[in-house]
Amino acid sequence: MHNIDIQLVEMTLDVMKYVINRITKTAPELGQPKKEEELRSLVGETITSAGIGGEKAFDLFKDVLIKATVPIDHPRHLAFVPASPTRAAIMFDLVTSASSIHGAYWMEGAGGIFCENEAMKWLVSLTGLPEPAFGVFTSGGTAANLSAMVTARENWRKNKDNLNEKALIITSSGAHSSIKSMAKVIDADVILVETEDSMSAEMLSNALKELTPHQRKRLFAIVATGGTTNAGIIDDLDGIATICEQENIWFHVDAAYGGGALASKLARPLFKGIERANSITIDPHKWLFSPYDCGAILYKNPELAKEAHSQEGSYLDIFKDEGAHGFNPSDYQIQLTRRVRGLPLWFSLAMHGTDKYEWAVQQGIELANLAGRIIQDNPIVELVREPSLSCVLYRRKGWSPDDYRNWTYKNHRDGFALVTPTKWKHQGAYETVARFCFINPDTTESDIRAILDSMK
Repeated sequence: MHNIDIQLVEMTLDVMKYVINRITKTAPELGQPKKEEELRSLVGETITSAGIGGEKAFDLFKDVLIKATVPIDHPRHLAFVPASPTRAAIMFDLVTSASSIHGAYWMEGAGGIFCENEAMKWLVSLTGLPEPAFGVFTSGGTAANLSAMVTARENWRKNKDNLNEKALIITSSGAHSSIKSMAKVIDADVILVETEDSMSAEMLSNALKELTPHQRKRLFAIVATGGTTNAGIIDDLDGIATICEQENIWFHVDAAYGGGALASKLARPLFKGIERANSITIDPHKWLFSPYDCGAILYKNPELAKEAHSQEGSYLDIFKDEGAHGFNPSDYQIQLTRRVRGLPLWFSLAMHGTDKYEWAVQQGIELANLAGRIIQDNPIVELVREPSLSCVLYRRKGWSPDDYRNWTYKNHRDGFALVTPTKWKHQGAYETVARFCFINPDTTESDIRAILDSMK
């Protein structure tokens, strides 16, 4: 065996040892970011003309660089929308990369795309979308929302009177930031329905009445939220669906975070009306235990997405010949080149079964409700609102924004927890409050109590 082959085998064994050690830890070290100049002084130049060797590069990563990151699956990482990929999904992410599958066209990736589609069928079944509804995996919620809005806009532009009009979207003030970002990409305007809670059908109806005739002509989509990232709030999906059907407007539901709750039969009724949507975003890398990056966009009528996204090119023609017929993911979203990012989800579902997924999702909801009860019994804190999905907003009585910030930094420096403050608008004014978001079923009651005790 050549020296290079021996080195590769040894390197592979080192990597696998690291992976096994990492995925068996339920509470990995809670790392902290460092300034770029500090990291550079610790590791030196890593990209050189001769190379520094795999062993040294890997040692630098596991001994220095990984410690400047925050593991998203730590049980006391309750900030933002964390994630907790299953060990099965993580392992199969390695298999996915090693298998080197191009996931754009059936001709090249049939076996991998078949697996993705099996997982997608399950996702679609959770929403209740009618046949022939289907979807495709994307890099995340932003790409999914963008793909949906491109589809909606192109469908709207079938009316030639709309070709030269600047498109307009209505969503709520609680919608995810990616909606505004995505609108910039497609050069669409956004009108926000101001609300301190869910967007109701009445609020939307009033917003429509305030539009000028020209704005109404430009309006092509309503974006509702199925679980806001800040507080887990679900808009009035059923009422909004009725208005969209009456007004012939595309109805999109951004359920990137909250859509995972559809796996729980107890939570599913909260999403009544989602089955009437034209498109739905769900991120399996949030609450369905997939590794980054794995989002999904689901369409009630996939053919409209295909009309909007299918690419033409002389070198691509072979993929659409008679012998290559099958599902081509690139036809339904904005990316051409793509990895089969739904494969880890498929393997995890196949290994564990959907009942285990339902249990894990329900655990996040139960942890949020438990935290709510503990907060109500604790004299130094109080709930800002009732827990919703897996989100809990609460305030530490008497604290200023600086108190919350210092508390966050201290807990992080100590390697204890990452819980960050957020803003909550109440009676017209913004207040700094604390926030839990439970995703990881390994989080315990002791973790919750310990974090609250750290506020004393």
